[in-house]
Amino acid sequence: MSLLDSALWDGRIYLSGWRPGRGGTGDAVEPATGETLGRYGVASVEDVREAAAVAAKAQKDWAARNPEDRAAVLRRAGQLWEEHSAEIQAWIVRESGGIPPKAGLETHIAANECYDASALPSLPAGDVLTSNESRWSFARRRPVGVVSVIAPFNFPLILSIRAVAPALALGNAVLLKPDPRTAVCGGVTLVRVFEEAGLPPGLLSLLPGGAEIGSAVVEAPEVSVIAFTGSTAAGRKVGEAAGRLLKRAHLELGGNNALIVLPGVDLPKAVSAAAFGSFMHQGQICMASGRHIVHEDVYEDYVSALAEKARHLPVGDPKSGTVALGPVIDEKQLHRVETIVQDAVQGGARLAAGGSHDGRFYQPTVLADLDLASPAWKDEIFGPVAPVMKFSTVDEAVALANDNEYGLSIGILGDVGMAMTIADRLDSGKIHINEQTVSDEANSPFGGVKDSGNGSRIGGHHANIESFTEIQWLTVRPDIAPYPF
Repeated sequence: MSLLDSALWDGRIYLSGWRPGRGGTGDAVEPATGETLGRYGVASVEDVREAAAVAAKAQKDWAARNPEDRAAVLRRAGQLWEEHSAEIQAWIVRESGGIPPKAGLETHIAANECYDASALPSLPAGDVLTSNESRWSFARRRPVGVVSVIAPFNFPLILSIRAVAPALALGNAVLLKPDPRTAVCGGVTLVRVFEEAGLPPGLLSLLPGGAEIGSAVVEAPEVSVIAFTGSTAAGRKVGEAAGRLLKRAHLELGGNNALIVLPGVDLPKAVSAAAFGSFMHQGQICMASGRHIVHEDVYEDYVSALAEKARHLPVGDPKSGTVALGPVIDEKQLHRVETIVQDAVQGGARLAAGGSHDGRFYQPTVLADLDLASPAWKDEIFGPVAPVMKFSTVDEAVALANDNEYGLSIGILGDVGMAMTIADRLDSGKIHINEQTVSDEANSPFGGVKDSGNGSRIGGHHANIESFTEIQWLTVRPDIAPYPF
């Protein structure tokens, strides 16, 4: 039985039930072909206000449910991601432009996020404290209430579910605003799965739309916490609005991640890892390997081998199942990638491979001998581009890696001893030795430093509990305490 067919009603939006959306309709478009796959209802600011009010009311009953009741919904949701994986993966491939293995990874992690979250309701909910008074003293964790989740297009399912699942498991209600370019695989799929899993109405509201809706889900007075994943520029606006309103914002933002390649490295393995890190999902990943920092002893061989690898990676329509790279998400992003590469070449960079496109299919590209001031080196490209620069000493490698406004993920390939000494000197939310920069697991904390966000606020029970609960101090006496008044 199809999970989604009944959901894709023209001009409809999912709030606490099926009802017309007040913001018009949006088209779900396949970036590989430009074909319209379906239509969905777009939210209005009025829809957001109503959804927030409904969520605040529904959340009280949900938080009062037995832990095993909430856990059962999360476990069932995990099973549904597995049972409907083929249907959901097809939407991820066509709507987000991801290749089938990437779509499979998304549904696999979505299931694991729900299974991991199902353990949260039964974890200890606080601490017993010492007190100088004749009383019991406790610090207990309570749900924050209503959480707004704002998710991007690139990994639309993972980057939604990793906040939605733990927030719900811990007794909260959620307003979900997916990127309108992936409103089905990053939005409709979630509400349908949780509806089928038995989540009570009103606890998960889908609110597709643009910047106006993003502002509304931040500013709704019922919302206490915002979990945002997206660009640093947009994250700054969310953080500024949240600060003004005295709300918590958990910001997972951009990255321009370094991959450090040490002398004596196993070159074929290093190049394989590097190609994956830079070209997976057309480089449209916040953790993509955006700066290859390669020791001078292997630099030329590395550039040559990576360029050869890039030239042989097939690019095309991902639903064919025979390509390594699909399309860039839209014309705006394609123009950005093309402009950055052309400017780098005009500025003296060596184009070792790629640098061209056929429609939205941009060829995997390798740039060498860049200037440190080049946007291709210092900015997040969000496209299938691997900029490479050489280093001669460990100090130089560390300086190159840290000399960037971002601090999300770093990979180090080669001798483990040398890598360990380097790792201790790096500014990054994640460091992977003998792996490239793209990695994520449901039980691992995820986040970055500097302009990549405000730390690890998602992943693993410690981060999830910290993000989606508040600490309440509770004291108890056998009798009313004596006072001097």
